[in-house]
Amino acid sequence: MAESSGPAQADLDKCVHCGLCLNACPTYRELGIEMDSPRGRIYQMNQVASGAPITDTYIRHLDLCLACRGCETACPSGVPYGRLIEDAREQIRSQEKPSWLTRLTRALVFQKLLPSRTSLQLAGTLLYLYQVSGLQRLVRFTGVLKLFGKLSNLEALTPNAEAPFFYSKIGKTFPALGERRYRVGFLAGCIANVAFARLNEATVRVLQRNGCEVVIPAAQNCCGALHLHSGLADQARALARNNIDVFLGEDFDALITNAAGCGSTLKEYDHLLHADPAYRDRALAFKEKMKDITEFLASIELNPEMGPVDAVATYQDSCHLAHGQKIRVAPRKLLKAIPGLRFREMPMADLCCGSAGIYNIVQSEMANQILQRKMEFVATTKASLIVTANPGCMLQLSAGARLYGSGQRVAHVVEVLDEAYKAYDAALSRETKKAIAS
Repeated sequence: MAESSGPAQADLDKCVHCGLCLNACPTYRELGIEMDSPRGRIYQMNQVASGAPITDTYIRHLDLCLACRGCETACPSGVPYGRLIEDAREQIRSQEKPSWLTRLTRALVFQKLLPSRTSLQLAGTLLYLYQVSGLQRLVRFTGVLKLFGKLSNLEALTPNAEAPFFYSKIGKTFPALGERRYRVGFLAGCIANVAFARLNEATVRVLQRNGCEVVIPAAQNCCGALHLHSGLADQARALARNNIDVFLGEDFDALITNAAGCGSTLKEYDHLLHADPAYRDRALAFKEKMKDITEFLASIELNPEMGPVDAVATYQDSCHLAHGQKIRVAPRKLLKAIPGLRFREMPMADLCCGSAGIYNIVQSEMANQILQRKMEFVATTKASLIVTANPGCMLQLSAGARLYGSGQRVAHVVEVLDEAYKAYDAALSRETKKAIAS
């Protein structure tokens, strides 16, 4: 990897150190330490830009950042903090000399696992066998992994492997139900094909119900978000170029993702590839068609043929949807359109839940503090259903419901819509049977 020059000075200079970001920062709220606030981290980035060395302390303060981008919403000066933290982490990675274990772990996760459909299917199969065999229940019951520190935290956050995996749907086209109004390309993700296969299926069904022909191109790959957040920008760029080639190779009205964290990166391919003359304009064209599933559905005439979903629900803003993509109204609009659903707003709904990609694994102590605080806000609503718009948040909130909540159910917005459409079908089927019987 070529040595990165770090954050752009023009971006750093936008910060006037007013401090309005402090209350929006989860780590500052927990620790009250200036260097663990956005303002403090930008100060440190400026010191490095002026020639100060990259020290372990600097790395530690930046690694503790969730990159939730809540500070961007609070900032009156338009500081692009998400871009700053990613550029700073790329600079750190380009200059560090990691241990052999760190190099091996990164190679396995970021080079061998995430970009490889075969590797993910193998890992998913092993995870599925671990879970259905009863071994997971035994491990959790005995608490044996507590002897291994972070391994216990990793296992506690392990998602369910949802067989059959979604890979069997990749490369296929699903027709609209009724009149075709749109032709959309669906980005299925990477880990989501194993851990959120049912969510991906629900996404396709809801799009079909709303007049969409859904195409899932076979040659698509991981979006690169986890690589980028970890400072591995070169690998993220390679993944981005492939996705751009694949999805711009067909005529789509929109490109759809159901993962807010992925969507934020997908919509910023233009910045990621701004120095690549062969892809700069293509990345911008890709960005213009990229839509979060809630953003897209809220912008069209939504199919109203929904049955009731009997639940009290609250909504947790995914950071990369609310702060990165500036989408807040759309998911709430969709939830409020569902019959029978009683919606209750939670306090601090847009404060990070502590997921943040792999943050809840590598910074588990801080992530748990933030999660516990989030579940206190959830409890004030007395909701039995927690809804969000990002798979990573779903995992974190499910752990929160189990550890600090009252066992609330956690679902994606599109899954609740899918339930409503199924309820309509079930009621229609009952009425048909009654008519035939009479």
